Amino acid sequence: MSKQGSDWWRGAVIYQIYPRSFMDSNGDGIGDLKGVTEKMPYIASLGVDAIWLSPFFTSPMKDFGYDVSDYCDVDPIFGQLEDFDELIEHAHKHNIKVIIDQVLNHSSDQHPWFKESRSSRDNDKADWYVWADAKTDGTVPNNWLSVFGGPAWHWDSRRRQYYLHNFLDSQPDLNFHNPDVVDALLDSVRFWLERGVDGFRLDTANYFFHDLELRDNPPKQEIVEGSIGVSLDNPYGYQLHLYDKSRPENIAFLKRLRALLDEYPGTTTVGEVGCDFSLKTMAEYTQGTDKLHMCYSFDLLTHDSTMTHIHKTMSTIEEGLGTGWPCWSMSNHDVERVASRWNHGKANPAKSKVFMAMLLSLRGSVCLYQGEELGLPEAELTFEQLVDPFGINFWPEFKGRDGCRTPFPWTNDSKGGFSTIENTWLPVSEAHLPLAVNVQQGDRHSVLHAYRDFLHFRKHHPALIDGDIEFLFSDDDVLVFTRTHKEESLIVGINSGEQAHFTAPLSYEVRNIVMPEGLKIGEYENHKMILPANSVYIGKIVS
Repeated sequence: MSKQGSDWWRGAVIYQIYPRSFMDSNGDGIGDLKGVTEKMPYIASLGVDAIWLSPFFTSPMKDFGYDVSDYCDVDPIFGQLEDFDELIEHAHKHNIKVIIDQVLNHSSDQHPWFKESRSSRDNDKADWYVWADAKTDGTVPNNWLSVFGGPAWHWDSRRRQYYLHNFLDSQPDLNFHNPDVVDALLDSVRFWLERGVDGFRLDTANYFFHDLELRDNPPKQEIVEGSIGVSLDNPYGYQLHLYDKSRPENIAFLKRLRALLDEYPGTTTVGEVGCDFSLKTMAEYTQGTDKLHMCYSFDLLTHDSTMTHIHKTMSTIEEGLGTGWPCWSMSNHDVERVASRWNHGKANPAKSKVFMAMLLSLRGSVCLYQGEELGLPEAELTFEQLVDPFGINFWPEFKGRDGCRTPFPWTNDSKGGFSTIENTWLPVSEAHLPLAVNVQQGDRHSVLHAYRDFLHFRKHHPALIDGDIEFLFSDDDVLVFTRTHKEESLIVGINSGEQAHFTAPLSYEVRNIVMPEGLKIGEYENHKMILPANSVYIGKIVS
């Protein structure tokens, strides 16, 4: 059964929807809020507990909604406030919670706050953003870099100063050291709470504060290609980001945010944390009951899919988490789809099912990205088809984020059932059509059915939702652990490689339980777990 009450979020499965690409209800080639509402029965059929909506706020769309020009309204391409209210109503009728993205670190340069701030050095909002004088030679204030390439400072001729932007230069950073800024942002959070949202996903939750002294970041002592935030074609990964993010002042803001949410029982927060110390930061941000409810990091969004890496990541967070709570994700709107990233560039339904069972069996809440349940691979796009400024800047070494954002394939016709027109904002991927919903619904052994079956199976096992975890074994292919909650204790074996076996402690007496269809199931006999290639075993420990 689904968890009820104010702690519903512990162990919850949250389905991330990128509205531009989910369902186009009005035939303009762009997904919208009415499209999400239309597909609510499908979402409910998956067995998820909540949806997370990527930004739908008013925006010039330079970064496709992550550049907000009005925190309290819906952009016309997605609909109106009434459409959002209708979405909330339909979601709640299906017992689905609604979490929305909050992009608090920065706004659009078209936001009225920034327009006023840049108009002079002495207006009412002059210090609502991070402004700094040039060095005596006219160069930028320090060595901070933008995630999207180049210096994190942009010259403004009106103020004759630089402003800080951790992302695009059209996304100026708000100055959280100004209490008026914090008050205004919290007012915008309250606006959505009053409309009935159940929580917030906090974009770049560790970026809110910057070092007031604007000290230079030191270089990394060791640069490892493929580690968190590091790509040798982007100089951002060459720095140790001590001063431009993950500042200690963030904690006080998170406490104020939590106090606001506590006025609305049953609401929750999940923070995105990307930094050199992400697991440590996750622990700091979620310990106790006065900061974030949960965080997720980029540690499972890398190319390393070995069970050794999974075990190390989980063990590290368990050792330092204390009373905190993690949230895990294998995919989102910013990274290559997991079906390609963890399968050497090709879709592999058997491995997709194994990784799904692993993710949904680990301790923590889970974010699933739309299309993950179909095993969609990364879409291949030409340079001419790109719209993502990140991808355009770093092409061809890095192809950007468009490949994971193409329209969702509902049917296997040329338009994918997404829109009534051919020229959608990004093209429908031909490689996705054989994996469309209508195709997989007719195949009892599809990835879609495996997700649905396992998600519903999980609801009947409290140990998988909120139980403690103990790791028994790992190598690059195999991970074995237990989950325990009150009277229920389960042993879980995951194998993403060739056939393997594991000998359990003699004290374990294990009884087989009925597993979902569509998965390749291992065996357990005489304290030995036998795991065929790409298989899963879950059994009940009875003594």
